[in-house]
Amino acid sequence: MQSAEEKKAYYKVIVKTCYIANIVYLIVHVIYLFLFLAAKIYPLVYINLASIAFYVLCFILLRKQKYYYYALACGNEFLLYMSAASILVGFESGFYLCIIGLCVVSFFSTYFAKVKRKIVNSITWCVLSFIIVALLFAYANFCKPVYPIEMWLKVTLYVMHLTAVFAFIMVYLSTFLRYAITLENRIITESRTDRLTQLHNRYDLYNYVSTLTDKSDYALSMFDIDDFKVVNDEYGHLCGDEVLKEIARIATDLFSDDFVSRYGGEEFIIISRMNGDINYAVEQLERFRKTIEQHEFKFDNKIIHLTITIGLEAYSAEETIEEWIGRADKKLYYGKNSGKNQTVYNLK
Repeated sequence: MQSAEEKKAYYKVIVKTCYIANIVYLIVHVIYLFLFLAAKIYPLVYINLASIAFYVLCFILLRKQKYYYYALACGNEFLLYMSAASILVGFESGFYLCIIGLCVVSFFSTYFAKVKRKIVNSITWCVLSFIIVALLFAYANFCKPVYPIEMWLKVTLYVMHLTAVFAFIMVYLSTFLRYAITLENRIITESRTDRLTQLHNRYDLYNYVSTLTDKSDYALSMFDIDDFKVVNDEYGHLCGDEVLKEIARIATDLFSDDFVSRYGGEEFIIISRMNGDINYAVEQLERFRKTIEQHEFKFDNKIIHLTITIGLEAYSAEETIEEWIGRADKKLYYGKNSGKNQTVYNLK
């Protein structure tokens, strides 16, 4: 299921691309109109007038957010127009290039479509485009253009179409790439973030520790909310969730320069620098513990008081992250069984 932020980014790409594309298609047909007026090829003048009217009406589809049907209508108009123009003024005018370029657009449209999102649609479109281009090529080898055009117009049209195809490919693929990178970054962030508290999760904890080249000045503290089950049983899990989020916020504020993560349930881990003395880490954790003890957690017009128990361990050479956590957990367990609401760090 997409988050609100994902949906916003998704529709932003669709809306922006469709409106820009429709304006560009409209401008292109206006250019065609003037070129064929200058060449006095009136059938194509009338066809372009119809196409201009078509793209003006397409703004209604866009306003109604019918993006998939808009893409389908534009694709069909393109195929019909480019095929008719190739027959009327000749294959060498390069109209067929736009049919090839439209294949890229078809994959883009399929990806962002709200309905019928199947790759077979784009493949079918590409096969159809290939068949049409092949037929137009065969037609050009056996039949002369209905309206032979002068060299200036032939070169103008070909250069225009070649430029348009490269622009199609560049714009649509760069738009898709930007969206894909944004989506990839969001997925990476979400995979490393605890959904409830927005802290780092266990996966990111392991990743962070693996990036530390020198752990000798780091301490790992594991803390647990005392009697958290009572909170859930007495006030409900919604209250429990709010408590977890509030504690995460306080921890983030007090340890803004350190790594704070939710390890699981009501257990959290903080990895912080000791500045050469474990007592420095103890002082910081005690300040945090007392802040929680004095804090008033409010939920549904009720005030709740809580405490936490902390187990602290400095890094020991050559140990694994699991062993480091295990030693801190042992001290946390000792603190839970010897009165709670304390920081344990000198247990042998």
